[in-house]
Amino acid sequence: MAFNFGAPSGTSGTAAATAAPAVGFGGFGTTSTTAGSAFSFSAPANTGTTGLFGGTQNKGFGFGTGFGTTTGSSTGLGTGLGTGLGFGGFNTQQQQQQTTLGGLFSQPTQAPTQSNQLINTASALSAPTLLGDERDAILAKWNQLQAFWGTGKGYFNNNIPPVEFTQENPFCRFKAVGYSCMPNNKDEDGLVVLVFNKKETDIRSQQQQLVESLHKVLGGNQTLTVNVEGIKTLPDDQTEVVIYVVERSPNGTSRRVPATTLYAHFEQTNIKTQLQQLGVTLSMTRTELSPAQIKQLLQNPPAGVDPIIWEQAKVDNPDSEKLIPVPMVGFKELLRRLKVQDQMTKQHQTRLDIISEDISELQKNQTTTMAKIAQYKRKLMDLSHRTLQVLIKQEIQRKSGYAIQADEEQLRVQLDTIQCELNAPTQFKGRLNELMSQIRMQNHFGAVKSEERYYIDADLLREIKQMWKWKQKHQHRKVK
Repeated sequence: MAFNFGAPSGTSGTAAATAAPAVGFGGFGTTSTTAGSAFSFSAPANTGTTGLFGGTQNKGFGFGTGFGTTTGSSTGLGTGLGTGLGFGGFNTQQQQQQTTLGGLFSQPTQAPTQSNQLINTASALSAPTLLGDERDAILAKWNQLQAFWGTGKGYFNNNIPPVEFTQENPFCRFKAVGYSCMPNNKDEDGLVVLVFNKKETDIRSQQQQLVESLHKVLGGNQTLTVNVEGIKTLPDDQTEVVIYVVERSPNGTSRRVPATTLYAHFEQTNIKTQLQQLGVTLSMTRTELSPAQIKQLLQNPPAGVDPIIWEQAKVDNPDSEKLIPVPMVGFKELLRRLKVQDQMTKQHQTRLDIISEDISELQKNQTTTMAKIAQYKRKLMDLSHRTLQVLIKQEIQRKSGYAIQADEEQLRVQLDTIQCELNAPTQFKGRLNELMSQIRMQNHFGAVKSEERYYIDADLLREIKQMWKWKQKHQHRKVK
């Protein structure tokens, strides 16, 4: 099974290692043509799988464009680890497994070829016979170094062509396994990712023109409407635009065009040319994988990856429901993922700065609101007192001329009792007077103590110094 990390057709020469890579699971093997099957949602044509970092036109399922974010997010807080993990050719896996695993019955010549290649590789690494002397041992070490590096040619025999060392060989040391976020969008959502070789500011400033251009690419049908789901910055001045198309029927209902249908339209030769003129370097669907597809991918380790390491990567998966292990082969792939991670870190920091500003603004609003609440409380208390005074005057006028009633007399007696208790020397008033006297005394003594402790008059200080000098001189004369 060959995990193809190459750039799909329509990408630039460096797209596979920089901002428009399609970490594509493009096929299992090295066949040059692909027959359609139930798993091929993108209708690829003539996909050439050359192994890790090889070029391929097979683009299918899309895994986001950033580390640890969800798909279809316009703020960048949510896309996956790889810039376009495309699962496009599960049909090639079915066809090519017949030529590898089932080669004993269908193509008996395939197994001897692989066997000869393994024998030649072993000869180049351990026992070359090119020179016939002790220099062959040095050549063997050189071939081992090339195999570890994943590049170069291993010469071992004058009559046999050299072995081509690539990063897919099992001896290459520059390999690791990372994790990419799997999309959770359905095909009915109709989300298709277009990667433009333009800056985000240019895309946003020309968003309306871009929508009109895409509508013309779709034939200018008045029943179709192009909508932008989200725009996000990618490394190397590239931008990811997530779109979907809504189709309106004559009876007034509307539906989204399925992602696979829209992607198949974009993959047509004439349509792809028009998209390239608009600056599109990569297009892919963003749909979730079925459990069968995920199981098929996990069961077969990528080409050149040790099965033990692959199994350990599956065990160490921090979230098997959302993440899937993917191989990272070579420094270019590591650099690409590092750039994506830096880009996502900047977006996260920008979002945190915005949240911090919002929090500061909310705190200011809260302070203002609390001050207004206190002001309104004081105003309410004032209005309550004024209302009570009005009610008292109104009640006095209403009761004028009438004799005091029994309940009013009872209330007057209670108020007189309370007034006497407050005015009694040993009751509340006396205690309040005593407390007020103590508070005044403490304030007075505290002020006096503070003055005596921290302040000395300058004249007094000068007199004290003169007194000490006179005393020391007088004692000195007595001693003599």
